[in-house]
Amino acid sequence: MGAEQSKHRVTAQDKAVLDMKVQRDKLKQYQRRAQAVLEREDQLARELLRRGDRRRALLALRRRKYQQQMMDTADQQLFNLQQLVETVEFSLVQRDVLAGLEQGNRVLTRLNREMRIEDVERLAAETADAIAYQEEVAEILSSAMSPADEDAVAQELELLERQEADRLRLAMPYAPQHALPEQQQQQPAAAAAASAVGQGNVESEEPLPA
Repeated sequence: MGAEQSKHRVTAQDKAVLDMKVQRDKLKQYQRRAQAVLEREDQLARELLRRGDRRRALLALRRRKYQQQMMDTADQQLFNLQQLVETVEFSLVQRDVLAGLEQGNRVLTRLNREMRIEDVERLAAETADAIAYQEEVAEILSSAMSPADEDAVAQELELLERQEADRLRLAMPYAPQHALPEQQQQQPAAAAAASAVGQGNVESEEPLPA
């Protein structure tokens, strides 16, 4: 009886595996929600560029970049934890696993706060509350993003601007390079009339008296 109870005893490694699976399920859930948020931020940046609001368009792209990095970080952390949990000498890495799980929970909590469509819409709003929120986001991103990240976002903004310029050119009405058929028919008739008038003027002229 005691041997059977010992056989089914939940170990620290079992608990770590369970906690890791819970985190993985949460991350997948947040990734599905994040996809809609990231797509809306890209769409919003394009809309703001069309309105000439380059500053807010850049803010939307910076926030999008930051959120993508958070997702990548959480995914990589869980992968590393899985490697640790599956190690033969789990007792040697147990402290690292527990610390990693705790950090993973903090990242997931931040992701849960970040991935909200209503916050994306506040990036374009003109109310006092929205402007304060935009300033707060800009300040957070300034300390969270590296110069390389900022350069990447600036390049992305330039790409969007080129795409929008191309879209506008394609949307402009096409100006024909050749005369329309009706104009082509009118041109010979107008030329013939002008020639007849010119000849009539020549015949009507009389020489001046000597």
